[in-house]
Amino acid sequence: SSSDSSSEDSSLSDSELQEAFSKGALKPGLNVVLEERPKRHNDVNGLKQCLSEFKQQLAWVERLDVTLGQVVDPISQSASNKDAVDPENDFQREMSFYRQAQAAVLEALPRLRKLQVPTRRPDDYFAEMAKSDQQMQKIRQKLKSKQEAMERSERAKQLRAMRKYGKKVQNEILQRRQKEKKDMLNAVKKYQKGLSDKLDFLDEEQTSSQGNKKGSANQQIKKGPNAKRRYKNQKFGFGGKKKGSKWNTKESFNDVSSFRSKVAHNKGPRKGGKKALNKRPGKRARQKMKNRAR
Repeated sequence: SSSDSSSEDSSLSDSELQEAFSKGALKPGLNVVLEERPKRHNDVNGLKQCLSEFKQQLAWVERLDVTLGQVVDPISQSASNKDAVDPENDFQREMSFYRQAQAAVLEALPRLRKLQVPTRRPDDYFAEMAKSDQQMQKIRQKLKSKQEAMERSERAKQLRAMRKYGKKVQNEILQRRQKEKKDMLNAVKKYQKGLSDKLDFLDEEQTSSQGNKKGSANQQIKKGPNAKRRYKNQKFGFGGKKKGSKWNTKESFNDVSSFRSKVAHNKGPRKGGKKALNKRPGKRARQKMKNRAR
């Protein structure tokens, strides 16, 4: 890593400074001028020696390391070349890693089966989770509260948008009415001053009022007849013959069930007292009296 390399460079520079100081080759100042930079070389033998020092001779089942050569590409059925993979291309690089891991698994599984090492998880396998149930419940509640807050904010945004739209429509209607009123007042003033002899604004007002009346009439027609009309239709019928519909017949003449002698001879009580005696009977009563006289 960069930190390790920087630490190594700093340690080397300190040792060189100490060696130069011991030889008395340091000059006044903070910087030391080196005549030749140290040459770097690949010490293969030294690296192998270091590897052999910390390498442990353990069985493969303890190490589980797999060393592979070139991995076969399943599409081209040929070994993939390292130079063919562009390190700057993320897709090619990840695919090469994936194929290499897949090839390592295919080589390691037969070895594990040969050593009788189980490679499948049993059906009744139980593993404790890293997080407790209480912590997971807290996480669920937190996620649920976040979701509800998002839904509330979304509903509030929709309500605000609807209110803004309603206010916008209302303002447009008010502005249009104010403009119409202003135009009508200006036309009236011009007509009063004699600047104009047109009365078009009155015609527009009349047409608008007539349109409102027509609209109300259409609404009444759509609603149907009122209660008074319905009662009369129920009582007198919906059309047909009206003249002579109340004439007596033989059955009605012989029917005296509705005859009251006290009322007929003015002996029954009246609502108006003495004044009611001198009151002329109504049209229906007179008609009944005529029918009875017949």
